Amino acid sequence: MSGRFVRSSKYRHVFGRPTRKVPTVEALEQCYDNIRISKNAWDTNLVKANPTYLSVNWEASGGGAFAVIPLNEKGRLPEQLPLFRGHKAVVLDTDWNPFDDSLIASGSDDGKAFIWRVPEDFTLRTEEGEEPKDVAPLKQLAGHSRKVGHVLFNPAAANVLATSSGDYTVKLWDVEAGSPRLTLKHTDIVQSLSWSANGSLLVTTSRDKKLRIWDVRQEAPAHVAPGHAGAKNSRVTWMGEHDRIATTGFSKMSDRQLGLWDMRDPKEPVGGFQMLDSISGVCMPFWDDSTQCLYLAGKGDGNIRYFEYEHDRFEYLSEYKSGDPQRGVAFLPKRGVNMHENEVMRAFKTVNDSYIEPISFIVPRRAEVFQGDIYPPVVGTKPAMSAADWFDGAEGLPPKIDLESVYEGEEPTEIPQTSKPVSRVASSSTMLSPSKKEPEAAPSKREPETAKELPQPSPAIRSPPPSMKEQTSSIAALASKFDDKEESSSGEDDTSSFEEVAKPVERHQPRPPEKHTQTTEPEAITHRLSSPVSPTKPFTPISPLNPASSAAPSSSQPPPSADLPGSNDQITLQDIRTLLQAQSRTIDGQSEKIALLTAEVDRLKHTIGDRM
Repeated sequence: MSGRFVRSSKYRHVFGRPTRKVPTVEALEQCYDNIRISKNAWDTNLVKANPTYLSVNWEASGGGAFAVIPLNEKGRLPEQLPLFRGHKAVVLDTDWNPFDDSLIASGSDDGKAFIWRVPEDFTLRTEEGEEPKDVAPLKQLAGHSRKVGHVLFNPAAANVLATSSGDYTVKLWDVEAGSPRLTLKHTDIVQSLSWSANGSLLVTTSRDKKLRIWDVRQEAPAHVAPGHAGAKNSRVTWMGEHDRIATTGFSKMSDRQLGLWDMRDPKEPVGGFQMLDSISGVCMPFWDDSTQCLYLAGKGDGNIRYFEYEHDRFEYLSEYKSGDPQRGVAFLPKRGVNMHENEVMRAFKTVNDSYIEPISFIVPRRAEVFQGDIYPPVVGTKPAMSAADWFDGAEGLPPKIDLESVYEGEEPTEIPQTSKPVSRVASSSTMLSPSKKEPEAAPSKREPETAKELPQPSPAIRSPPPSMKEQTSSIAALASKFDDKEESSSGEDDTSSFEEVAKPVERHQPRPPEKHTQTTEPEAITHRLSSPVSPTKPFTPISPLNPASSAAPSSSQPPPSADLPGSNDQITLQDIRTLLQAQSRTIDGQSEKIALLTAEVDRLKHTIGDRM
């Protein structure tokens, strides 16, 4: 029976709905066609998305460039687009500012990072005969001596940017000032990096196969642990407000692996590495903090797996399969999904380096109202602090918005600060940096762990559904509770009936039990009614005696309890009659079963005799 049970989850039936490119006008209008994606071999996602725009590393001549595509301009794009030009070499990576949908950063092979702003009313369509105008950078960030391979904005502080370079360093920039403030030195090229939810910690993977967790404002790694043993690139993503980290990489036998790491003790992955498959492409991880789901998109294959994080492990949900291989994938922030169709995530995958296909991950429900259980509050467009405060040591989570207001088409409603959940990352940062002096505002942002147990409800806290193991344990505990009561009650009866009563006096003419079993029910009742029985003594079969002779030995012994009522004799005799009647019914039932079994044996003998 246990194999028939399944794990309870709201996202167990999530499916990926593709937008296939078929030769129909309707299908072409749902994709972004006529795109020239960069063919550079650097390991990057190639595309990045926010609720308004989609950025693409462009294959351009005369220096590097990338394109910005408004999400509402689907279909076949013009032959000539307004590009974001300014780099002297190919663009390797881009990233959108999480608090400003029109601000984007780029890193290039020329060793520089640029900050760009998308013009207002930006469009790819131009009037007939009008030349498209390229967009110039807003600010230049120069400080690396070699190529800038990754750019990543801080998820909690405004205008704080991390850039990794081929000079084995990661620099932290104050974008407003345009200068690097902190430098994290590595021993090899950084392959991937990810911020914690409150922006105080940074995790990186590098070509030396090491996993490093940095307290960035101390400019020193808090933990250095061996990562994936394979020679190919590994990726890392911080799992939102959890103190857990997810990595993808390869084993020594070139099998793709998934690892779950405890930030406090990353000596080895929790539960060991989980083998995925033997495909050679790098696996790109994407974490959705609102649904607690991890999406894995492989380079060179068209599949996207998704797992649910529960009870400190990844539970496999399903897999989106496609025959079209992908080189780059981007996921849309939760505040940009279509909640009217119960869409929980949306991915953009590159196909054949010529078009981009949106893929919607949907929870199949028929309800036509807002589904609050699958759309908890998410981070909005307001940062928790400024760049200056962050570099001075401030920490905190950005405020969240209620998605129901977005569903109704209204302005996003911000969740009050008092209703925000307690961040475990904040306490982890304190543990990693005990010598760091905290600012005065930090205690108000770092609530104690006991605040989690307060009865005040928090709309941002999402409890995972109980697993089948927990349900089975609760049922077993309930059954054990009643078993204990029955055992304890039976134990009390045994004590009162046998242990506390003196041993009965042996008779000169004992009657063997075998003879008693042969006595019929009327005879046994007549025999037991012939002698008075003490209500507190266990019943002992004796030979028939007349009432006068039987009263003498019973009267010679003192009664065990002087205050027992006289009606107890009748109650005890009635119980004996009931017990004998039940035994008689049991014997009759067994006799009938024996007769049936005898008839069955005879039938089998007769059948075997006929076959012989």
